[in-house]
Amino acid sequence: MPLHAITEVYGEAGLRDRFGLEVDSFPEGERETLVRALDLAAELHAEDRRVREPYLNHLLRVAIRIIRYYGIRDVDVITAALLHDAVEDHPAELSGQPADLGHAALTDAAVAELARRFNPRVSELVRSVTNPEYDPARDRDEQYRMHVTDSLDRDPWARVIKVSDFTDNGVGVVHTTPAKAERSARKYRPLVPKLRELVGRPDTPLSMAARDHILDQLDLAEERFAAILDD
Repeated sequence: MPLHAITEVYGEAGLRDRFGLEVDSFPEGERETLVRALDLAAELHAEDRRVREPYLNHLLRVAIRIIRYYGIRDVDVITAALLHDAVEDHPAELSGQPADLGHAALTDAAVAELARRFNPRVSELVRSVTNPEYDPARDRDEQYRMHVTDSLDRDPWARVIKVSDFTDNGVGVVHTTPAKAERSARKYRPLVPKLRELVGRPDTPLSMAARDHILDQLDLAEERFAAILDD
């Protein structure tokens, strides 16, 4: 069953069950790491929502997609997928630092805390997919797209996390409110060609089957963006 269908029918409990099934075959120590990451994500995002659903649903889908559809069993990557919005959304709670410390200092402190709890590779993967502080005088969506392009150019493994995140937002754009769907389509549509190019790079650590699956999903996302914006 598609992940958004699981969400619609069974909600967070269904996604948690699916995640549990996916990680059952991992060695015990790796399972424990992934459970710790999920518990931390659930704690940090406990009050967060994505319009119609708990925010944790998005994080679960991103991680499950990487395991099931991309065939990735790298625990650092899956851990970072579960926590990919932790530094961006909850740096003070994660780091234990005052919320008024400043964006750069809070980001560094939160990344350091992830390195302490897990390892430096996990923390740097999360840093790669964490949005910077935006210049209020410039277009926010343009800055987002520039950051994604620059960070993914440098970090092949971060591409795996970001493309699952993008797929969840893009293919899932029909599962939100009309206003949110239009806003998301305008933000994400210009990134589709860049993500296609990144997925096709020789250094992107994905099998041919995973690449084909992702390209199909990007096509579907683009179709949905077009239906929303060109109607």
